[in-house]
Amino acid sequence: MGEYRKQKKCTAIVLAAGKGSRMGTAVAKQYLEIGGKPVVVHALEAFEKAPEISDILLMTGKGQEEYCRCEIVEKYGIQKVSAISEGGSERYETVWKALLLLETMEKNQEEKSEYIFIHDGARPFVNQEIIRRAYEKVEECGACVVGMPVKDTIKILDQQGNIAESPQRELVWQAQTPQVFQRTLIVEAFKKLMSHPVSRITDDAMVVEQEMGTRVQMVKGSYENIKITTPEDLEIAEAFLNVRKI
Repeated sequence: MGEYRKQKKCTAIVLAAGKGSRMGTAVAKQYLEIGGKPVVVHALEAFEKAPEISDILLMTGKGQEEYCRCEIVEKYGIQKVSAISEGGSERYETVWKALLLLETMEKNQEEKSEYIFIHDGARPFVNQEIIRRAYEKVEECGACVVGMPVKDTIKILDQQGNIAESPQRELVWQAQTPQVFQRTLIVEAFKKLMSHPVSRITDDAMVVEQEMGTRVQMVKGSYENIKITTPEDLEIAEAFLNVRKI
């Protein structure tokens, strides 16, 4: 028999503070419905069902905390949400607020979170397999990003719009979420980030790479693990759900 390894505590930070300006609707993209439920509910339910996840921190837009409590968490019975809190104006600010909140919540707890899953609330199709693979990879290397190889040939342009480079397609991956890190690593990385002016930070792995010099590994996600950003994405998401019903 193999050696028994105790499951380490994991907290999921679900980011639902975005305004969704590219969607062109008054309602933020994460609260639009697919399959009769808000987009963010699909994501929350995946973490709710995942045995790897102990707690969920739901980070919302300003003034949306009560709406999320009543219309998202309580209405759909999401038991693992231990806090609902206002995020920042930028993604990295929201993640930093969530990390500080977690530090406060766990200050007097004997068992603290070992790994942090950071997930876009606008990605409804994260699933049990993706979460399991990410957990196994972060245990192995301490930092990983869910993603998939690109299907198209990618071109890197220069400032004049000319093709400067054509990278090998098999080495080019599209980053998704969750992005998963050892807790001490991601907290220290964000502490360093917030100590100086910040620019061009588009995901959490960039913070770890830039501030800590840590290599981050990719782990297979799913081509269905799309981010709802435009009206066309909603149609694609509905199509995915309809195929599952067949």
